Formats: sequence, structure tokens, C-alpha cells
Amino acid sequence: MSTAPVLKVEDLAVAYKTRGGDVPAIRDISFEIARGETFGLVGESGCGKSTTAWAILNFLGPNGAVQHGRIQFQGQDLLGRTADELRRLRGDQIAMVYQDPMQALNPSLRVGEQMKEVLTVHRGLSNAEATRRCIAMLERVYMPDPAGILRRYPHQLSGGQQQRVVIATALLNDPALLIMDEPTTALDVTVEAAVLDLIAELRRDLDTAILLITHNLGVIARTCDRVGVMYAGELVERAAVADLFADPQHPYTQGLLRALPRLGADKADSALYPIRGRVPPPGNRPPGCLFAPRCDYTQERCRVERPALRPLPNGTCARCHFAEQIDPAAWTPRADLAPPPSQTAADGGAPILAAAGLKKYYPLPGDSLRDVLGLGQKRFVHALEDATFAVGRGTTLGVVGESGSGKSTLVKTLIGLEASSGGEATFLGFDLTDDLAGRDAALIRELQMVFQNPDATMNPAYTVGYQLARPLRRLGVVPKSQVRAEVIRLLEAVRLGEGYLDRLPRQLSGGEKQRVGIARALASRPELVLCDEPVSALDVSVQAALLNLLLDVQREFGTTLVFIAHDLSVVRYISDQVAVMYLGEIVDIGPAEAIYAPPYHPYTEALLSAIPVPDPTAPPQRIRLAGPAPSAVDPPSGCRFHTRCPRRHLLPDGGRICEADAPPWRDAGDGHRILCHIPLATLRALPPPAH
Repeated sequence: MSTAPVLKVEDLAVAYKTRGGDVPAIRDISFEIARGETFGLVGESGCGKSTTAWAILNFLGPNGAVQHGRIQFQGQDLLGRTADELRRLRGDQIAMVYQDPMQALNPSLRVGEQMKEVLTVHRGLSNAEATRRCIAMLERVYMPDPAGILRRYPHQLSGGQQQRVVIATALLNDPALLIMDEPTTALDVTVEAAVLDLIAELRRDLDTAILLITHNLGVIARTCDRVGVMYAGELVERAAVADLFADPQHPYTQGLLRALPRLGADKADSALYPIRGRVPPPGNRPPGCLFAPRCDYTQERCRVERPALRPLPNGTCARCHFAEQIDPAAWTPRADLAPPPSQTAADGGAPILAAAGLKKYYPLPGDSLRDVLGLGQKRFVHALEDATFAVGRGTTLGVVGESGSGKSTLVKTLIGLEASSGGEATFLGFDLTDDLAGRDAALIRELQMVFQNPDATMNPAYTVGYQLARPLRRLGVVPKSQVRAEVIRLLEAVRLGEGYLDRLPRQLSGGEKQRVGIARALASRPELVLCDEPVSALDVSVQAALLNLLLDVQREFGTTLVFIAHDLSVVRYISDQVAVMYLGEIVDIGPAEAIYAPPYHPYTEALLSAIPVPDPTAPPQRIRLAGPAPSAVDPPSGCRFHTRCPRRHLLPDGGRICEADAPPWRDAGDGHRILCHIPLATLRALPPPAH
């Protein structure tokens, strides 16, 4: 690794011009990245991570400007460059991978046209040579059928394929610096693992300097050499990754690590500790230490004197007056954060929700004349196939699986947003497969849902108070004279309070919006709440606060939860039972502690091994699934997982039975069932993922 930095940022400060004056976004940011090194930026939303990247690229917009500092790229200052000079650098020597690949891909152009443009503009290559280079790079990022991918439009690719196209495009000109802004946030855990493997390989093989921006500490631990922790526009800690996780120096870093759900932890024997409060907005930051209002160690000096980012005896740098005096191992939670003494996993009672052979098929419209006339063979998307399970009162069923596995279809069918195509589902004596128009107010009152995106379910034109009061009035939960008091009670239950009554959704943070969504779901005092990825897009501290909130609600009201998430650590923490879904089927189901211990279904094993663990000393996992999941329109015969199964070779016939015959259910004991041809004794003998 070369010692000369590819990128060197010194005392960088950025501000945005507004009618009220300049608003500082970031200040005094300093770090450097050598060739072949990955430097991570981590922190909550609003801390300035993306603004730092935009400043390096000079994409701050018309009202953003660098106030002072230096940005040196390969020894030359980037500030003051002309637009033409920057345009030649961007896409050639400096490339960027965005969080949402569809923001970087033009939906009206084929993938090949967009990729080749990078080579024809910056390198002047012919169309034939550019095509050859694009195919070679797509092969380099393990894209199946690269020539066919070039002919497709972006919407014809999966999320993981879109992200690989963006990475391949960024690497076409062998850039010296690659900036990646949350490149894996929206991906399944298996695709995320493949992308992180790819980043490590590209760094090693191409000797590229990488700036990786993320809020996922597991991703940082797995991919980075050094890391900078950002808070409210400042670097508060800068360290080697191993040092940061072994001995964090700043109270903010310590708080982030305490808020993480660990894979082996559950709600019965551990607790998550969110950081109180929220990141202050750029225009209203406190004097002195910016973290002081949220810090457990604040003293008077912190409130009036801004600390400097200074080197500490262990070799890291921290922006804290008292870093040497703080022992994170001696930290004790405040009384309002400590879990109740009686917190235990619910054992459940009689099933409150039961499904048997539940199915959901979507008819696939054809485009031929025979299809239009109704003469062709009808085709269906097999979104949900023979789902069978039961959920005890007051317990939580966690549902995990990749995108397209049928998780959301399952809860949409239960809630009534989709009509079932067969099977049975009962809840409190109600038949959930009956005609949706026949559902009465009593069923609606007892069955509610929390959606993944609160912005899509909240009306931006109405206040929080109005939107919480509406279900109370419609369902007659309380007399009209008590509606306001009940709304305030709901707000207090989700830790918001009366001050939020008259706020509009745009005046709330993402975590606050999701709290309102939870409050609205609880307004009717339901017996069952279905949660569809309610914390997937949230920062780790906000996620911890919402998970604690759901557990508090469950303990207080005995609410039953069905909880969908793609983060297996979160599911392990909150769930009593777990169902693992693949291509519309439940393939592994049982108590949470059994699902996360041998024997594993091969798909469950692959999901567990793909989790980025927040521990840089953890040995890397090498179980990777080959290719994307097959189409649910024409699922594979026999075992649906056999086309990607890494363990089918363990069978005496090499797995041929998996191709021909549907697998049997194998009873592993204590309610744990696995849908697999491989005998349980063979599965038990496999070493567990080293987490």
C-alpha cells in the first residue's frame, strides 16, 4: 500500500446559504485515504456524511459552498478547479456509487448505452471496444449473462443487479478514488454480503482508495481499515477499525455500539440502549460540545467549551474533554433505559392467529392475442405457497427472507390488502380468507399494521393529532369527548407527547414519523399488529428506541406481533418464534433460539453467514448463494431452493432428489421444523457460522 494519500481532506467546512444567513453543515473535517485503503464514515442521519462526499465532488448545489479547508486529490487541490476540469475527473479518476442505484441509472436508456458512455466520453473508445470492456467489467462483478444485461433497461434488473451495474460503471476507468454512499442499505443480506465481498476484492485487485459512507457498523467492521465517526457535522472520533470496536473513546461511539442488537442476544437476557434525543439541526446547534445535550458524562465545561479532535494515548483521536477518564465498561443505564426486572421471553398461550396452507397467486397478464382473448394458458406468480403456522397470544413471530420471498405478501393477505388464493387463516374466530368486503369494524379494530415507509401512509396535509384521532372516531374506541385525551395518551406511549399534536409530518424526523405510525396502529387497542420492515431504514439508535417501544407495548397490553425484517439480528432480538421464507414458502420455522442454532436449513445457514458482524476480529463467512432467486412465475421443481443450495452435495445422490421431489418436513424438536431432504443428523454436524 502506498503511503502517499490519494485523498487528503484538511479542516473542511461547508455551509449553505439561506435567507437567514449561512447555515454550517460540516466543519473541521480532516482525514486521508491511501491507495488500496478503505476509510469509513459512520454516524446517524443528519451528521454530514453525504455532505462530505458532495464537497469532494463539488456537487453541493447552487447554495452550498466550501467556506475553508483543503481537498487534495493525488497531491493536487480540487478546490478552485474549473467545471471542465472537474468534469474530466468525475467518472474517470473519481467515481461514486449511490445508495439508490435508480438515482444513478437513466430509466429510459438501456444499461449498455449508459455504461459505454463512460468509456466513449472519458477514453474515446470505439463502440465495439467499449462494449467489450463493459462485458468484461460486468463479469468482474459476477453478473450473469453480461451481454444480455447490456440490452436491458434498469427496471428489468433486480436491486442487487442494479447496484452491481452502478459499481461496474464506476470502475470502468479504473478510478483512483471510489466514493460509496450507503451502497448496501437497500439490499438483502445475501446480496449485501456479495457486494461487500466484491468491494474487498476490487480494493485488493485494483488498488483503489475507497471512501465508504454507511450507518451500519457491521459493514464498517467488515470492509474498512480506518473509520471516522461523525456527529452533527464534526468528526468526533477517528481510529483504526480494530481499535474503534475494541476500545471506543468518544461517548457517541460508545452509544452507537450499545444500541446494536447482537446476533446471539434476545429480549429475555439483554437490552438495547438508544441514545436519548436527536442530532441537532445545522441551524440550531448548541455551544460547546455538540454532543453534550445527549451525553451521559456532560459537565459544565462541555456546555461552554468546544472540544478539539485530539490524539489519545491509545493512538485514536477523539473530540472529548474527558475521553481518558471515561470507562465504557463501567457505564450503567439511566433508570428510564433499564429494562424491567421481570422482562422475559413470552411463552404464549392459545394461538391467537393460525394459518394452514395459506396461498396467494397473482395472475400474470399476457401480451399475445391468445392471451388477450383468454385462450392462452394462464400464468401466475406463486407469491405465497402453503404457509402454515400459529402465533400465541402476546408473542412475536419474526419473518425473514430475501426480497421476493413472500414476507410482505403474507402480511398483506392477513391484513386484507390482498385476497387469499386458498388455504385457511383464522384470528380470534374470524376467517381472514372471507370476502374482504365482509370484514366488520370489530375485526378491523383488533387487527392493525405498521408499514415500512411512514411517509407513504401519513397524509402530509393533516396534523399528527388529526391522523391519530381519525381511527378513534371511526372505530368508536372512546367517546368523542375523550378523543383528544386518548390521542395525547397515545403520543406519550410512543415517547412523543402533547407538543406533537399540531405538527405536520414534514416537521418530524424519520424515527418520529415511525413512532406516529406505531401510535396509529395502537389507537384501536388491537390484539394483533403486523409490522412490515418498520425499522429497516432507521439509524441504529432510533431502531433501538422503536424496538424497545414495541416490547414495552407488548408487555403492557399483551399485544401479539408479526414482525418482518431483513436484519436477522433484529429478528432474533425481538422474536419468540421465527419463520424463514424462500420463494413463497416457509422453509424453516420454530422458536427463535432453535432457528439460530444447529441444525440449520441450508438457506437459514446462508442468511446467518451473510450478516455483517460489528466485530472486525470475527472470521469471514464464505457461504454465499449463487445467483438471484428464481422467478416465482415458474419456480423450480422439487425443492425450490435446490438451484442455489450450497449443501445439496451432502446427499448420497449429489442432490438429484432435490430436483425431482418436494422436500419433507423434518421435526428437529421443540417445535422446530425444517423443510429439507438432508437428514437432521447431517445438518447438525455442520459447523455453525462463526459469529
